[in-house]
Amino acid sequence: MSPRRYVIRTFGCQMNVHDSERIAGLLDADGLEPADDVACADVVVLNTCCIRENADDKLYGTLGHLKTLKAARPGMQVVVAGCLAQKDGEAVRRRAPHVDVVLGTHNVASAAELLHRSRSEGPITEILEESDAFPSALPVRRNSAWSAWVTIQIGCDNSCAFCIVPSVRGREISRPFDEVVAEVEQLAAAGVVEVTLLGQNVNSYGRDLTRRRPLFAELLRTVGTVEGIRRVRYTSPHPKDLRPETIAAMAETEAVCEHLHLPLQAGSDRTLAAMHRGYTAERYLARVDDARQAVADLALTTDLIVGFPGETDADFDRTLEVVAAAGYDSAYTFVFSPRPGTEAAARPEQFVAAPVVAERFERLRVVVERSALVRHEARVGRVEEVVVEGPSKKDPSVLTGRTRQNKLVHFGAPEVLGAGTFADVLVTSAAPHHLIGDLVAVTASPRHRNRIPVTAVGAG
Repeated sequence: MSPRRYVIRTFGCQMNVHDSERIAGLLDADGLEPADDVACADVVVLNTCCIRENADDKLYGTLGHLKTLKAARPGMQVVVAGCLAQKDGEAVRRRAPHVDVVLGTHNVASAAELLHRSRSEGPITEILEESDAFPSALPVRRNSAWSAWVTIQIGCDNSCAFCIVPSVRGREISRPFDEVVAEVEQLAAAGVVEVTLLGQNVNSYGRDLTRRRPLFAELLRTVGTVEGIRRVRYTSPHPKDLRPETIAAMAETEAVCEHLHLPLQAGSDRTLAAMHRGYTAERYLARVDDARQAVADLALTTDLIVGFPGETDADFDRTLEVVAAAGYDSAYTFVFSPRPGTEAAARPEQFVAAPVVAERFERLRVVVERSALVRHEARVGRVEEVVVEGPSKKDPSVLTGRTRQNKLVHFGAPEVLGAGTFADVLVTSAAPHHLIGDLVAVTASPRHRNRIPVTAVGAG
């Protein structure tokens, strides 16, 4: 008999992406093989997000399609995992009775076992309130041979009024320092050259391990010195916990990339207080200034919410002012989405009218893209080091790569360069969301800085 095959569809953040890699690793270890398409899969896993309302719509729309497929192929198993499963539990089963397994964020390790049980016992829902073990001990099928996620922390102890993450990811738990470093060393030995340290609030890493507050800064320095690792990134930090030690570690550790993602959410102090963010706009901008003064060529990105309950015209105007002052390289902008169980969702009388939100969202987009274009145009004429990610989705004849500042670059090359190849690219033009350039040279080896002139690419 041929092995059973699986497909995993991931919704949401980097944490979910990494959890999907772990589920894939568990299914591989159980003898299953990845499939290219849902139509030919024996197991379909939907790893869900619940941060915004449209995540629910996406899930149940996909489940409706799978119901038809499963009716034609009764042996197919459907799994709903992740944050929405953690939040809704049996409600998923009631709305979609054809789902075989529902498991939450704390029992990813049980995915293969629950699939086996459901084949004999019928539909199963298993939602744990906290993790029995740190999930990084699980096998992983990585999506990339040259880059990897490394979880350093799970859960969140903050109480942002709009956010449901603490409810579905639990309290903050930091992974032991030596375990993180050991994993990075193993990844480097396997050929990984870029790692991204993951946590719901990486700046607070280690507060449950030691009284030495700047443990995250120490981790950045240590991971950055692992032989073979050329790029270290991290996400996501919280502005209230961004310490001078972390900024110094970024500035002084060569492998740590010159990119800081620092979620602002709003520029009005009144709104920030209502959100329980723990900082003012002035304090936020001071942290940005400190980081830019210390880290040369720093790229700054952020998250912004439009239409938080009670947001007035004056509040929003202040957000525009702070966004303009910060001068972001890019921003993820979101319309406020009320999530049941959060403090902000209990304020329906303060919800901002949809037409007003739409108008504000467009004004914010203009301000963000204006600063992004200015910052990108300043890079025209520079030679940027990029890591090749592969052919462009829109034009396969063009390669795409990312700079240390996490900027997407589209460029032509005399031959296809493999994903993970380091290359020097001359930036020739800019747009708000990407750069365009020409290949100058490629790196002989991911572990060395020697360059091969572009005219020699492909030469025997």
